Amino acid sequence: MVTFDEARSIILESVQPVGTERIHLLEATGRVLAEDVAAPWDMPLWDNSAMDGYAVRAEDCLSTPCRLRVTGFLPAGARADGIAVEAGCAVRIMTGAPTPDGCDAVVPVEETDDGQQEVTLLEPVKKGQHLRLRAEDVAAGTVFVRSGTRIRPPEVNMLAGFGMALVPVFRRPVVAILSTGDELVELGRTPGPGEIINSNTLSLSSAVLEAGCIPRIIGIARDTRESHLEKLREGVKADVLITSAGVSAGDCDLVRDILEELGAKQKFWKVGIKPGGPTAFAMYGSTPVFSLPGNPVSTMITFEEFVRPALLKMLGNTGVLRSLFTALLREPLKKKPGKVQIVRVRLEKENGCWYATSAGNQQTAILRTMVDAQAIALLPAESCGAAAGDEVLVHYYGNHIELEPQ
Repeated sequence: MVTFDEARSIILESVQPVGTERIHLLEATGRVLAEDVAAPWDMPLWDNSAMDGYAVRAEDCLSTPCRLRVTGFLPAGARADGIAVEAGCAVRIMTGAPTPDGCDAVVPVEETDDGQQEVTLLEPVKKGQHLRLRAEDVAAGTVFVRSGTRIRPPEVNMLAGFGMALVPVFRRPVVAILSTGDELVELGRTPGPGEIINSNTLSLSSAVLEAGCIPRIIGIARDTRESHLEKLREGVKADVLITSAGVSAGDCDLVRDILEELGAKQKFWKVGIKPGGPTAFAMYGSTPVFSLPGNPVSTMITFEEFVRPALLKMLGNTGVLRSLFTALLREPLKKKPGKVQIVRVRLEKENGCWYATSAGNQQTAILRTMVDAQAIALLPAESCGAAAGDEVLVHYYGNHIELEPQ
């Protein structure tokens, strides 16, 4: 049995991105950049005005108020060729317009009388005010966004500003998802005696999508060697394979044996955690294979703690683990020493402190507790539980809370 931390380390050391592709910028939000991107030109490309107002020479504006003759007009999109600010004069200018020769300051229109032939400046003028200088944002040749960056609207704006319609990103892994068991029936059919709906496939697909990857459902492996062999042989063709159930030590738990027969190399089986102990991890060539317990709660928790970080790394992310922070318990939590206890909790914030409360019955058959949980508390393997008022380490679960603690 490996520890919780050992299992994560083995997994993350085993997986790598699955390749790159170039996609249209409009489709790139949320994807991870696969190459450093350098500016092909200066941004901005020319000195320009940061305000609607008047381009002036600061030396002409030493007294307040100051009256200047207006000798020209520069709207956004115009060229400043042949236009200059002469002594005692001003040029009316719009935001983004190139500044004319001689200009070393712009006076906002609201600090003037808005004159057309002559203008009165009502406030003191400082040299350099309200000017955007060439290359002050990014100089040509500068790397302005690095490989491993998750593309957000600010990155889209800057990439678009440099005319980059296609961007290199890490490819989204295709994740095959397989459930096992004769008791399973697909969604849409009313289960009969001894049957249950194959909900794990759908929740795993949802989790894969939420992580940014592409789920591919390959159905149900029935409790025969032939069915397992057929489905697992199909599953290992994907970039990642996740199986649910059939990984313990029962007579019908065939997943590990069939994977070994196919040539997969098992990295570990059983982890010192509760719930989720029977988790296994193997590599079929470069394809990671996660064999998760079949109980829906255990399936979702082991996906969260082991599979999600691996998928994020395969997508090119550099930070793949959720941030841990401390919360104070409102009630005691019991456990036996020896395994990391993974507890589903709800969070509240009072007077700048986070407080954690059990989300409900922690038995692995109680799915409602997963629905109600906002976060996961991790109780160390060596601990005998925690008392009310004790600090525990927690991390968010899913997207219940989007803001990080302050």
